[in-house]
Amino acid sequence: MVSKIPIRKKIAFELFRKYRKNAKILHQLNYIFWECTLRCNLNCLHCGSDCKKESSVKDMPVEDFIKAIDDIIDIVEPNKTMIVFTGGEPLLRKDLEHCGLLLHKRGFPWGIVSNGLQLNPKRLQSLLNAGMRAITVSLDGLENSHNWLRNNSSSFKNAIETIHLLSKVPDLKFDVVTCVNGKNFNELSEIKELLLLKGVKEWRLFTIFPIGRAMQHDELQLSPVKFKRFFDFIASERKKGDILLNYGCEGFLGNYEGEVRDNLFFCRAGINVASVLIDGSISACPNLRENFVQGNIYTDSFKETWEKRYTKYRDRNWLKTGECADCDMFRYCDGNGLHLRDEKSGELLFCHYNRIKEGEKACFENN
Repeated sequence: MVSKIPIRKKIAFELFRKYRKNAKILHQLNYIFWECTLRCNLNCLHCGSDCKKESSVKDMPVEDFIKAIDDIIDIVEPNKTMIVFTGGEPLLRKDLEHCGLLLHKRGFPWGIVSNGLQLNPKRLQSLLNAGMRAITVSLDGLENSHNWLRNNSSSFKNAIETIHLLSKVPDLKFDVVTCVNGKNFNELSEIKELLLLKGVKEWRLFTIFPIGRAMQHDELQLSPVKFKRFFDFIASERKKGDILLNYGCEGFLGNYEGEVRDNLFFCRAGINVASVLIDGSISACPNLRENFVQGNIYTDSFKETWEKRYTKYRDRNWLKTGECADCDMFRYCDGNGLHLRDEKSGELLFCHYNRIKEGEKACFENN
């Protein structure tokens, strides 16, 4: 059961809790997201961003972002600080390589999160020449399921072609991400076989939460029973060792911790992770906005913001309200991922641990 945690695992949780406390004190910045555009060539049903084909918000000039990076360069180790271009669809920017090369010359590794529609051999080589070290591509089901979620009839074909292309590049950190939902849940084994066939070595799975456009589609949510079975699937498949399979970084999972991903749960937002949003806002993960924003590169020093603000990220006792108030697991989960909090009130929108318990109860009653 998710709540029956063996003593050895509890000891591991306690040791990791001390590590987490120390990490908050040090708050070493080693992961920066840049929301470089809100333009996108898809219209995904689950998108949590305000992305459109023709966005009214202009792309941030490369020079403005580089200036912000130069501001923090003396408090980071560039070769240990990953910068990730996100959006929107980063590949819609024609100057992506220019920015990447400027980062590369400063010693920063960089990568992108992409839907793959704009990637071809020529563009890929251009990105590699500019120092791109990592890329994440989405595949959200077999053809019908993927195209349905992505709202595009050719999206699957393009994604598969991109995956096949990337799998041939040596020394490129490349993984595939799948957003698991009610429509593709029963396809997971087939998706895995397809990825193995295409030479994929790393696969990350996420679940979809009622945020952004996903609030309009109930079928994107997994029932409690499927939610529990989803983690059973990951735990089982990881034992086979034929692909490096991990659940995403979101959510404390009780006894599934240590079974479904390589690391124990730790929301590093504002502790090791920062982001620069399209309007210059300085946040943590790029989907943390509103009251989670700590400053703006156009009015504040990125360095001073990172060093002197982010209090609500590094001391999370304020999250111990509502269903977290009396939860025995709060000492280990710290109130779950901040992206699952209401951006204005801070109220918890989704608890992985409790949803798994609901699934266990339903399975027991059905038997």
